[in-house]
Amino acid sequence: MAAPLAIETLWGEATRPAIPALARLRVTVFRDFPYLYEGSAAYEEKYLAKYIDLPEGTIVVARDGSEIVGASTALPLVKAGKSEQKPFTAAGIDLNSVYYFGESVLLSTYRGRGVGVAFFNAREARARALGFRTAAFCAVERPDDHPRRPKDYVPLDEFWTKRGYTRRPELRTVFSWPDLDEPEESAKPMVFWTRDMKP
Repeated sequence: MAAPLAIETLWGEATRPAIPALARLRVTVFRDFPYLYEGSAAYEEKYLAKYIDLPEGTIVVARDGSEIVGASTALPLVKAGKSEQKPFTAAGIDLNSVYYFGESVLLSTYRGRGVGVAFFNAREARARALGFRTAAFCAVERPDDHPRRPKDYVPLDEFWTKRGYTRRPELRTVFSWPDLDEPEESAKPMVFWTRDMKP
């Protein structure tokens, strides 16, 4: 049986030493379906650097020994981008009440070992500790017949539903990035899922 991975919750200055490894990890995992994103470590380091000066932010890391093999992020929605905020503002939801869960990445060889559950547990604990009433994240929507969709791909909808999250089709946004086979960025539809954070 594989040894359990160490799960650690970081915020503020404690995130700084992990950022280079996290950037490389994100570049690796984001190439997989459904993201199909070819990023750069330099861009990812710049993206993650905001967590150093954000004490209300969260980066949860999974370590196999000293190696970071997975990570998950979260921050107050008011500190996220306009694309994330706009659907909530339009729906009349107070941005200050929402803790936004960003991306979760995990090397494929470590999947199926409960790390996804640990990531949600840690981020939900932080959301409650910081006094947020709602947790939210958004997921990219790819067509079932997408040419790069692996035959064994299983969407995470069931997992999210079992954790108490509700798909909110009225809360939608669009992110743009170039797919692996695209020369330019294209718009990707995103739909939000939310959960009440009451104890």
